[in-house]
Amino acid sequence: MDMTSALLTDRYELTMIDAAMRSGLHDRECVFEVFARRLPEGRRYGIVAGTGRLLDLIRDFRFDDAELTWLRDHGVVTDKTLDWLADYKFHGDISGYQEGEVYFPNSPILVVDGTFAEAVILETLALSVLNYDSAIASAAARMVSAADGRPLAEMGSRRTGERSAVAAARAAFIAGFGATSNLEAGREWGIPTMGTAAHAFTLLHDSEEEAFRSQIAALGSGTTLLVDTYDVPKAVETAVRVAGTGLGAVRIDSGDLPAQVGAVRRQLDSLGAVNTKITVTNDLDEYTIASLRAAPVDSYGVGTSVVTGSGHPAASMVYKLVARRDDAGEWVSVAKKSAAKATVGGRKHPVRSIENGVAVAETIYVGEEPPASDAERRLLVPLMIQGEPVADYLGAHGTGVARTHRAAAIAELSDQAFRLGRGEPAIPTVYATS
Repeated sequence: MDMTSALLTDRYELTMIDAAMRSGLHDRECVFEVFARRLPEGRRYGIVAGTGRLLDLIRDFRFDDAELTWLRDHGVVTDKTLDWLADYKFHGDISGYQEGEVYFPNSPILVVDGTFAEAVILETLALSVLNYDSAIASAAARMVSAADGRPLAEMGSRRTGERSAVAAARAAFIAGFGATSNLEAGREWGIPTMGTAAHAFTLLHDSEEEAFRSQIAALGSGTTLLVDTYDVPKAVETAVRVAGTGLGAVRIDSGDLPAQVGAVRRQLDSLGAVNTKITVTNDLDEYTIASLRAAPVDSYGVGTSVVTGSGHPAASMVYKLVARRDDAGEWVSVAKKSAAKATVGGRKHPVRSIENGVAVAETIYVGEEPPASDAERRLLVPLMIQGEPVADYLGAHGTGVARTHRAAAIAELSDQAFRLGRGEPAIPTVYATS
C-alpha cells in the first residue's frame, strides 16, 4: 500500500494543532529552532547532516485520503482539523547551518519560520532525520580523521534498518567516506558503490583457489580477494599465484589486525605483489582505525560502528519554540525554565569567529542580526523559501555540496578538535545581545 510520510510523526503534533485551532492560535506566527544541548561525551564537534533529505520530506509532506480516513476512524483529531490537514503544505521559510557544517552545543542548526500549526507539525520529522544523520556524520568524521588520509568505505547496511542504511551511507559520504556498499544510496544520492565477495562465495566452491579463479574471471585481476576464510598465508600465496602480481587488493576481516596486516604486507612484497593493497573490515571504529595508523593498511571498511554513531545513535537534538507574535503583532521571546532543560528564547544569528584561518569561538547573537565582519563567518543560510527548498541542497548534487562544505568547515578547526580522548568542545559557544 502506498503511503505518504505524514503519519511518520508523533500523535501530539496533531493534538496540539487541534487544541490550538479551538483556541484560535494555530495561525500565530512562530519561530522554532533545532539545536543540541550537548555533544556526546568526549566529542569535540558535530557534523550537520540530513538537511537535504529533510527538505525533500518537508516539500512532499501531505495528508492523503488514506491518512485522513485513518485519523478520522481513530478519533485522533476533529473534523475541522482534518479539513486543515487535507490542505496542508508548508508555506514558511527555513534557514539553518549548511549541511556538512560543524556544530557545537546550542548551535541553532535549523530555524523554522511559519504559523504555529504548519511549523509544529514538522517537529518529529525534522528530529528523526537530523538526529540520526548528524549522529552518523559526526561519528564518521572522527573515523575519517583517525584514518589520516586513507580511504574508508561504509558497509553497515546489515546492521540497521533498510531506510536507515541509505541515510547512513549518505551521512558517512558527507563526512568524508569515499564509497558505500549500499546500492540504493548509490542510485538515490550519487555515492560511489563498492563490494566484491563475502566468505559465502569462497565456501560455495570446492577450494579457495577455485573461488579466487571464479572471482577474477568475473571481475578481473584488479579485484579484491578475501583471504581469511581458512588460512591467511596460504590464501595470500594462492591469490597472487592465481591473479598475478597485479592483484588489486586483499581483504582481511578477522584476527589481530596490526600483526596480521604487517605479515600480509611482508608476504605480498616477497611475492612481488608490491602494489597490491590491503583493506581491513573487522568491526572497526575510530579507535581501532587510529590504532592501525602505523600498520601498512591501505583502506578501511566500516559497518556497525558507523551506522550506530559509534555508540551515540542520536545527536540529542531538540525542536523548540523560541519566539512568537503576540496579539499586538509584536515578537515575543519564549523559553523553557525547566531544570537542566532551560532554553534561550529569541531569534538567533550565529557567527563563527576566525583568527588566522582557525575557528576560535561561536557567538550566537540574540535579537537583531549583527553587522557583517571580516573576522566572522555567518552560519545561517536560506534552505527553504515560502515552502520551496533551495535547489542547490537537494539530490545527488546537494550531497556533493555538503561533502565539500564539510571539508572546508573541518579545515577551520584546530588540531585539538581531532583528539579522540575526552575533552571539551573544540570552541566555546557564547551568547550576545545584538
